Amino acid sequence: MKKVLIALAILNFQLSTVNTVQAGGLVTNSNQNVAFLRQMSQDGIIDITGLYLNPAGTAFLKDGWHVSASWQNAKQSRDIVTDFPLFRQNQQEPYTPHTFEGDAYAPVIPSFQLSYNHDKWSLNANFALNGGGGKCEFDKGLGSFEALYAGQLAAQVPAMLPTAVSAGLQAQMGLPATVADAIGQTAQYTGYSLDAYMKGRQYYFGLTLGATYKFMDNLAGYLGVRAVYATCNYNGYVQDVKAHYTVPNYVPQGEQPLATNNLALNCDQTGGSATPILGLDYKINKHWNLAAKYEFETKLRLKNKSEMNELAQQQVQAGNATLAQFQDGKKVAANIPGILSAGVMYSPVDQVRLMAGWHYYFDKGAYQENNKQDLIDKNTQEFSAGAEWDFCKWVTVSASWQNTRYGLGDAYMSDLTFNNSNNMLGVGFRVHPSERFSIDLGYMHTFYRDRTVTTQTAAGAKTDTYSRKNRVFGLGVSVDF
Repeated sequence: MKKVLIALAILNFQLSTVNTVQAGGLVTNSNQNVAFLRQMSQDGIIDITGLYLNPAGTAFLKDGWHVSASWQNAKQSRDIVTDFPLFRQNQQEPYTPHTFEGDAYAPVIPSFQLSYNHDKWSLNANFALNGGGGKCEFDKGLGSFEALYAGQLAAQVPAMLPTAVSAGLQAQMGLPATVADAIGQTAQYTGYSLDAYMKGRQYYFGLTLGATYKFMDNLAGYLGVRAVYATCNYNGYVQDVKAHYTVPNYVPQGEQPLATNNLALNCDQTGGSATPILGLDYKINKHWNLAAKYEFETKLRLKNKSEMNELAQQQVQAGNATLAQFQDGKKVAANIPGILSAGVMYSPVDQVRLMAGWHYYFDKGAYQENNKQDLIDKNTQEFSAGAEWDFCKWVTVSASWQNTRYGLGDAYMSDLTFNNSNNMLGVGFRVHPSERFSIDLGYMHTFYRDRTVTTQTAAGAKTDTYSRKNRVFGLGVSVDF
């Protein structure tokens, strides 16, 4: 039964399971200010709230201090519907498919932007959640785990039943050994039951410091560096594993506890790194603005601090590659891909601003543990468009759209790590109580495309349908002084 231990692969939450506030690439949050929720196409914007997407644009702000602080609230669900023939042997849910629901909630997601402008220079800072931002919980574990257990139990338990049932009947009914042995020969395996639970938490805090310089009145460059500190936790167990059987003519049914197959893991991961960022903004005239930015790949290693039960530790020593990723003291590769982005803003009249943007994530070049990046077919791309209208002196209304296209191969998609291509809509408004003070309110909703992947196994085809739901709203304030 030790082969069942490969099911602990379900604990590998590192890329997507808890990336709750994400609006961007596989491990990158681009919604680092509430203004993004109401107007997602900010790659060519000139505003303190657009510091993350167009840092070079801050060079064209007025002299003085510019501060923005915001709070976001995000809720996401990740559901996997798994169809597998052996699920019918689950004594608790004797049918297929099974639905595995994951709920993620991040009630408070803060961010802070600061810029000081003087003459041709702008010094700025941005603090936000560069990735992650919450917790994701699966009360019933995951389908990949149950399918592995169901397959291994069905293949191996029947051959074990004579001895197992003999011991079980002797303990339960006080039967003589000779009678119990005879009964054991006729025992029939009918299914399994188990108790599973998974939870992940992931926070990637990012602090960016940089400077812009106006080479000409309409051309500015940016140089910055982002420091990232990651703190993650993955906690799960498989317990109360039981093989169920019937013994004709003696007892209607019975169960055999398999305590040696209980699994438990609690792993904390922490790590830090830094990467440079380059930006350029060309303000052609009062109607047109062009901008571009490049973030280098962040080479990140996360160090494990793990607690495993005895059997899991034995498997690590025996060379189990999956469990080895969580070995205490091990450093796990989790590089953040480089990003190239470009944007344009067009203002036909002073009261209206039209925007478009493009993001390209170098996912295939960002090394992940066990070379998981090789399972990606194409790099992620995003396209966005948005509009702002100064409805009156005090109020600006806005709306936007963004399309995210992931290039993940079928082999990459699993309930361990999956992302769905999507369309996002953002709406909101800005209130200007005074010339130097503004309030942003925004709401973003993501419409994901379900994806179905079929995998052939020895017990038959396993079909997984991956779906997600996501909504984020928030409030932000900006002050100039």
